[in-house]
Amino acid sequence: MQVMTTPLDAGSLFDLTGKVALVTGGSRGLGRQMSLAFAAAGADVVIASRKVDNCETVADEVRGLGRRALAVGCHVGRWDDVGRLADTAYEEFGRVDVLVNNAGMSPLYPSLDAVSEELYDKVFGVNLKGPFRLSAIVGTRMAAGEGGSIINVSSVASIRPTPTETPYAAAKAGLNAITIAMAHGFGPTVRVNCIVAGPFLTDISDAWDLPAFERQAKATMALQRGGQPQEVVGAALYFASAASSFTTGSLLRIDGGVR
Repeated sequence: MQVMTTPLDAGSLFDLTGKVALVTGGSRGLGRQMSLAFAAAGADVVIASRKVDNCETVADEVRGLGRRALAVGCHVGRWDDVGRLADTAYEEFGRVDVLVNNAGMSPLYPSLDAVSEELYDKVFGVNLKGPFRLSAIVGTRMAAGEGGSIINVSSVASIRPTPTETPYAAAKAGLNAITIAMAHGFGPTVRVNCIVAGPFLTDISDAWDLPAFERQAKATMALQRGGQPQEVVGAALYFASAASSFTTGSLLRIDGGVR
């Protein structure tokens, strides 16, 4: 557990030297940016996603920053895959100090009555079941050791749901709930916090009607634009490091001021 007892400079506050971070959905978008930011701050990084080749590409980038990296193929919607991911990380590094539950999915559907059981189960598996199981395993090990930080990545849809993303919104609302519950369950040595993300212009946005999004952003967002992936880094480093030593059970909106 990191507790500040003397004043620290900004570099010391955000320093992750000697730490190990595990990032799901770490091969692209926000996950890639967080993985590289943790490495730049001194951490070794485990990058996990379904496609191990994509993880290996980011792992090479981490190694280029002078840190160790491990690429792991994992479908976080599968209970046993998540257990193997945790075991692999501990076998390689002996510890996990920062866990980021970033993997997510939100498939499109034409209407609410067209949502199939398969789609519903996949959305809840990736967005809620996997983060629950991985946090339960890693959080228990953190609490039995030197503590750590768990960072969940939720969505503004969890607090402002729409009919076009209802299963996703419900799953992310559940992620908000387990953030608070696990903050109490694993405290005082493990902090559990959540980034409630707004619309970020990752590769997923390639499928958006961008002119329509830009019009909507100007009308409904205080910053009148989507976020760039690197703009999540400040919040991630804050939650991962000693800078947030008295912050747990927090839901932090990084959404450009969506109303």
